[in-house]
Amino acid sequence: MIIPLQVIAVTLVFIALIGPILVMFGFAWVLFMAMAVVFGSFAYALPSWWYGTFGLREDHLVVHTGLLLRSSREIPLSRLQAVDVVRPLLMQVFGMAELRVELAGGDGSAIRLRCLPVNTAERMRAAVLAHAAGLPGRAPEAPEWPFYRLPFPLLLGALTFRVPILVSFILLLMLLTAFVVFLEPGVLGAVIPLALGLLRYYWGPLTRYTDFYASLSGDGLRLRYGMFQRRMQTVPPGRVQAVRIVEPLLWRALGVARVEATVAGYAGARQGDSADLLPVAPRTTAFTLVNEVFPDSEAAVVPLVTNRDMWASAAGVDERLFVSVRGVFCRVTEIVPVERMQTLRLSSGPIARLRGRATVDVDTPPGPVSARATDRDAGEARRFLDALIEHGRRARVPSAGTERWATRATLHARPSQREHPGEEPEVSPGDTPEA
Repeated sequence: MIIPLQVIAVTLVFIALIGPILVMFGFAWVLFMAMAVVFGSFAYALPSWWYGTFGLREDHLVVHTGLLLRSSREIPLSRLQAVDVVRPLLMQVFGMAELRVELAGGDGSAIRLRCLPVNTAERMRAAVLAHAAGLPGRAPEAPEWPFYRLPFPLLLGALTFRVPILVSFILLLMLLTAFVVFLEPGVLGAVIPLALGLLRYYWGPLTRYTDFYASLSGDGLRLRYGMFQRRMQTVPPGRVQAVRIVEPLLWRALGVARVEATVAGYAGARQGDSADLLPVAPRTTAFTLVNEVFPDSEAAVVPLVTNRDMWASAAGVDERLFVSVRGVFCRVTEIVPVERMQTLRLSSGPIARLRGRATVDVDTPPGPVSARATDRDAGEARRFLDALIEHGRRARVPSAGTERWATRATLHARPSQREHPGEEPEVSPGDTPEA
C-alpha cells in the first residue's frame, strides 16, 4: 500500500503542475509523460522502501534510509521530547499514518516515518514511549483517563467571539454591500484580503481543532484533534517547559481561555503548530491542566504582587512556580516552574534607573512564553530575583530529571487516577514493531 500511494501522489502532482503545459502538444504527450512518471517513481520508491528500515535497539531508535545516499541514524531515547501520530486526509483514505518523533536538538532533528499502517504507527508510538520511560519494549500501552473534550459549539462560538474576527466580518459585509449597491469593482480589492484572512484565522483553527480530546496517561498528556488531518500528540512528563493562559477581552465574558505551552523538542514552525494544549476551555479547566503538567503545584494560589502603574501587571513566586499576569484587553497569565528556568535577568534602562524601576526576565526555551515581572521598584525586583534563584536551586535535585519517568521514585499517582480507583481502563498490547 505504501508504494502505490507514493506513486499516485507524485503522478497527481506532475499532472497538476506540468499537465496544462503538455496539453498544448496534445493529450498523447500528457499520457506518455504521465506513464513515464509512474514507472520512474515506482522504480525509485520500491528500492527506497526495500532498503528503509527502523526499529528499537536497547535504548536507541535506529533508522536506515536512502537509496543512492545511505543514511543511518541511531538516536538515544533519552533525547525524546514528544511522539505524534499524524494522519492527513489522503492517508486516512488509505489507512496510513505518519509517526513523528521529536528530539532535543533543533529544527532538523525530528524523525519522520511516513506512510505506515495505522496499527504499526500506534504500536511503534507505544513501544518508543515505553522504552523512553524505562519499561520493557513489550510493555502494554499505558492506560489513559479522560480529561477534557471540546464541544463543537464552544469552539465555534469562541472563534467567532473575537474582536479581529468580528471586525473583519463586519467590514466584509460592508464592502460586499457597497459592491452590490454601487457596482464598484474596485471594492473587490479589499474583499479578497479580508476573505483570505478569515479563512486563515477562522476556518483554519475550526478544522484543526474539531473533535479535540485531551486525556492523561502514565506516558504523558495525549491530545487528539483534527478534521482533515487527524493528529495524536503525546507529550511525555516533564517536557512542558512553561505555560501561558490567554484570555482575550470577549472570552472573559464567556469564562473561557486558551492554554499554550513551550514544549521541549519542538522548534521553528513545529513549535507554533504544537503550542496549544487546550484551544478553548473553561478557565478552571485551564488551571487544572497546568497543575497536571506541573505536579505538586497550584498556579491559582501563588501570591501575586501588583504593579500599580497605568498598565497594571502582577507577578509572584513560590517554591514551585513563577507566575506573571499582564495585559488589559487580552489578559495573559504566564507560568514557569522554577526548575525549568534557563536564565534570570535583572534589567533597567536609563529612564527606568532615574525612576528607580527594574524588570526581571525569566528566560525559557524558544516558544510562546516570555515571562517577566515588568517595571518594578528596584528593591522589589531584587527580592524577586533572589527568591527565584533560591527556589530554583532547591528545586533542581537529581531526581527531578525527565528521563525514565516511569521508574522514578518521585512519580506519584495522578489525581484523575485517584478519583476513579475502581476503573480498569482497556489496555492494548504494544509489541515492538520493526520493519
